[in-house]
Amino acid sequence: MAHPEGTADPARQPHIVVHSPALDGSRRVTEGEETLGIATHADDVAEILRLADLYVTDVEGSELIEWQGGGPDDWPGLSEHHEPPAADTTEDVERLRNPQINL
Repeated sequence: MAHPEGTADPARQPHIVVHSPALDGSRRVTEGEETLGIATHADDVAEILRLADLYVTDVEGSELIEWQGGGPDDWPGLSEHHEPPAADTTEDVERLRNPQINL
């Protein structure tokens, strides 16, 4: 039997909090006093909730989730596509490859 968004037990309405970002950009996900996991992206929040049997189909728009310190698009300090600075010369390229070389 399918249950409404939230849990396998429709009588239980969880209060899920995605806490403010840590210095590295990760965010703690809790239900009440219990830490469910650490997320680095909204997709992680959905997976953490799924593993806790809290089936939230829309983590970004669910009323069951309280986003603290920013919404589902706020993950400061994290970058999925970090690119190194551009190198202009062969010497710059060598410095990027071997950071032990003194500037």
